[in-house]
Amino acid sequence: MRHAFPLIGGLAAATLLLTGCTGEPAGNGDDAAAEVAPGFLAVADESIASSGTFRAYLDYDTVEPNGLDPRTADTARSWTIMGLAYETLVNIDENFEFTPGLAESWDEVSPTEYVFHLRDDAVFSNGRPMTAEDVKGSIELLLETGSAWSLQLGPIESVEVTGDLEVTVKLSAPYTALLGALANTPAAILPVQEVRDGTVDLKTEMVGTGPFVPTAHVQDESWSFEQNPHYHGLDELGIDAVELEIVPDEANRLAAIRDGSAQYVFFNNADALDLLAGTPEAKVVNQQNTDFYYVILNSTNPDSPLADERVRFAVNAAIDRAQLSDLTLAGHGLATGVSPVSLPGACDPEELPSQQLSDEEITKLLADAGAENITLSLQTWNSESAPGKIAQVIQQQLEPFGVTVDIEIVDDATYGATFYGSDETAGADIGVSWYAGYGDAAMVSRWWNTDQAGFTARFMQGSPELNQLVVDASEEPAGEGRDATLTKLCAAVDEGAEQVPLMTRPGVIAYRDDLISPTINSNEGYGDIFRYVTDFRLKSEG
Repeated sequence: MRHAFPLIGGLAAATLLLTGCTGEPAGNGDDAAAEVAPGFLAVADESIASSGTFRAYLDYDTVEPNGLDPRTADTARSWTIMGLAYETLVNIDENFEFTPGLAESWDEVSPTEYVFHLRDDAVFSNGRPMTAEDVKGSIELLLETGSAWSLQLGPIESVEVTGDLEVTVKLSAPYTALLGALANTPAAILPVQEVRDGTVDLKTEMVGTGPFVPTAHVQDESWSFEQNPHYHGLDELGIDAVELEIVPDEANRLAAIRDGSAQYVFFNNADALDLLAGTPEAKVVNQQNTDFYYVILNSTNPDSPLADERVRFAVNAAIDRAQLSDLTLAGHGLATGVSPVSLPGACDPEELPSQQLSDEEITKLLADAGAENITLSLQTWNSESAPGKIAQVIQQQLEPFGVTVDIEIVDDATYGATFYGSDETAGADIGVSWYAGYGDAAMVSRWWNTDQAGFTARFMQGSPELNQLVVDASEEPAGEGRDATLTKLCAAVDEGAEQVPLMTRPGVIAYRDDLISPTINSNEGYGDIFRYVTDFRLKSEG
């Protein structure tokens, strides 16, 4: 087993200045992760007679090429905002179990056939009742896009209306992650008749069965929502309206929660746990996510040392995940393999092949590959602080092994141009970014299947064996057999070391305990920080 290199003297000082935190978890860390009930960091007090406006500050807005069309939404914030207006067939609970949504129940007739029984009181915000044709058409419309989320639906062979409130989905092969794919906003049920006849434009308006309807939107500034008068749970809502402010600057979001102009604020920076310690009205919780940070180790450039799998594996093994989490995420990031560690059935990251190597074995791997005293270029993006911090710590961790890392921190567009959207090899040796982890342990692994995820072609060669493991993990029914397949998949990803999972990407939610009583789950699979918004209760009419 390896031992972490201490970051001492000026090296440590530079790291601590960079990260703005110590090597220990933040002072509020233990309290921030404490559950008030199994699976929950906060539970709304339903006895509160509640009305008024819910005010939240977010870090960024919907940023989708197709505007407000949920089918092609790729970012967690889009899923969160659009999820105020839309609903899905199934939901996911605090234990990552699937629960009724617009389908009040379903039957798994066989591994390739699902029958969904629909609720009879769902009505779109335009006043038209939802029908089985809307469900059938919504799945078909999603498949037609060819979007990233359409890939997550798996091998759907047919979708048929088999009763007044019944829809049957047939697959060409088993696909255990189907319910997980149907549980996220891109699979929202749409008013298909109006979409097809052009009276509803998904790019510019949201017409869903969800609890709220948008009434105003200024891109990158604000959103306003009011209650959907046709919502099936209208009598249970404790919120009359929603006001969202888009505030990229973290200092301004901190100020808003301190002075009470916001009731609920999201932060990506774990430092918020300490920075709000002096605000007794602010309750701060650390929400774990299935999302995870990863590094790209570009295997497609024949002139790079990383073209050699031994070098990639050595670099992977030299990254100390625990130290990385301590120095960049206040210790809240959890080491993970390609199956997100917080999901049922995930592989054990401590058992990954890279974690078994000693420092001497890492050094020998590099020497055997003729990769002593090498220099690698690393690029990451600046719209969040963590990727740059991660890059700096990785740079320091690799230095004792004779690997020099030159770091470039750029805007998101430049990073995208370096690694995506071209036939040429990526323009850097290493990239740092993150993936959404979703609600099923096999879903994110599709981005390691080069037959399906064409966007990785500039930095990843993959292999037929790895592609087959991804398929096997998606087809195996939940249980010991699938868990074993996921363990093999994690090992193959770890050894190939082209996209290397590092640690989970937790988020910090701060709310004013004197103004609002929210429900917040401890672990989130789709980045939806408003997952339980229909349970929220306001303590004043705000």
